[in-house]
Amino acid sequence: MATSSLPSGLGPFRPFVPARDFATSRQFYLDLGFRESWRADDGKLSQFIFGQHQFLLQDYWLEDWAHNTMFYQVVEDVETWWAHLQALDLPGRYGVRIRAPFHTDWNSYEIHLHDPAGVLWFFGRFKEG
Repeated sequence: MATSSLPSGLGPFRPFVPARDFATSRQFYLDLGFRESWRADDGKLSQFIFGQHQFLLQDYWLEDWAHNTMFYQVVEDVETWWAHLQALDLPGRYGVRIRAPFHTDWNSYEIHLHDPAGVLWFFGRFKEG
């Protein structure tokens, strides 16, 4: 089997994230702490940045797509993130689901957070070793 390397010059990875209600999802991500760095003139696409990570929120929703989209965000301290998310009262404000930190059988300690469109975010840390 031949091996190859990728050409240099790769920029940031920017996945597209669906929004069932664009205004609600946009506010959700702003409240979560992401920064909106760009918005299309028609208002149907926004780029969000958090640290070195980016994604494009689009005014498009397909249930199967949204409910099968997942992101694993590695964090230094899961408990600190849990406190941050609890303080935001996202379930009360947006009707989203959140699961308290737990250990998985695949070596991760993580929180689950569904956004308003059903996209699942993992905030977690893998056990060393």
